[in-house]
Amino acid sequence: MLKAANLEKLRNKKNLLAFSAGVDSTALLFLLLENNIKFDIAIVDYGVRSQSKKEVAYAKELSQEYNFLCHIHQAKQIEKNFEAKAREIRYEFFHTLVQKHGYENLLTAHHLGDRFEWMLMQFCKGAGCAELSGMQEIEEREGYTLVRPLLHLDKQELLLYLQTNNKKYFFDASNSDAAIKRNHFRINHAVPLLQEYLQGIKKSFAYLDEDFASLIQTVTLEKFEELIYFKSSEDKRSDIYAIDKYLKTQGYMPSASERALLKEEKSLVLGRKYLVSKCQGFIFITAFKRSEVLLPKEFKEACRKMQIDPKLRPFLYQNAAAFAHVKELLFTL
Repeated sequence: MLKAANLEKLRNKKNLLAFSAGVDSTALLFLLLENNIKFDIAIVDYGVRSQSKKEVAYAKELSQEYNFLCHIHQAKQIEKNFEAKAREIRYEFFHTLVQKHGYENLLTAHHLGDRFEWMLMQFCKGAGCAELSGMQEIEEREGYTLVRPLLHLDKQELLLYLQTNNKKYFFDASNSDAAIKRNHFRINHAVPLLQEYLQGIKKSFAYLDEDFASLIQTVTLEKFEELIYFKSSEDKRSDIYAIDKYLKTQGYMPSASERALLKEEKSLVLGRKYLVSKCQGFIFITAFKRSEVLLPKEFKEACRKMQIDPKLRPFLYQNAAAFAHVKELLFTL
């Protein structure tokens, strides 16, 4: 069921599987074992469901039976914005494990249904081919590779695999709560369409992936301390896609209106959290904080000569090493 190319990406590497004990991640776990792929698992207990203790116990049981490490994180109580905060906690935990243990690949159990419901949500908000294509099987992240080996498979195919092989799994009842926007799209739109048009939807994503490869140029992000930057591809769609992709890794989802503004503005503050600033063929991304610091005249003049936007100047003034690095980049053009 897993693609040969993805298996080769994982073979003889240090792999970490994001595990929840649900249908998707349990199916991926046994498929990896079936293909002799070595990995460890990581599970987060948010403490909001009584069943979560049983899920963690099952993760421990599997790790002992199949001889892999089981990393467990007990999350603190989430007061509001549960879905977004839980995702932030989850990926922060995964990133910490990647850095501490040197994992080369982070595996998630996103499947075709996840990709399709995401596409429908983006389509209804307003999106182009890149956004509609959505999740990719392989994504290079800072210091590791994110791999989604199940993107070509529907949940019903995964469920059938588990049932046929008599494997234990858990259902998370919160996934049936249609009051959650994503669940609403899944229950009322994605699932019925997948049941009736599964093969056609699979073909459509294959075409979208081909279009994505031809439309979006690869952009490599660099990091210097707290400064993220890249050389513009000179294609606005590709640049905006790179910005959007990075911010999502930080837990921020740019809106359609923000993506539209990125095409026109030289510098833009997004959600009062991040600053994106264009300068002489480079695009810089930093955390945004309002600053009342009075900038020296000499510093402002140096920035003016380098065409550095005023919104970026306070960050550079307070981060001398980053400023020196930016000067080096701009003076080598």
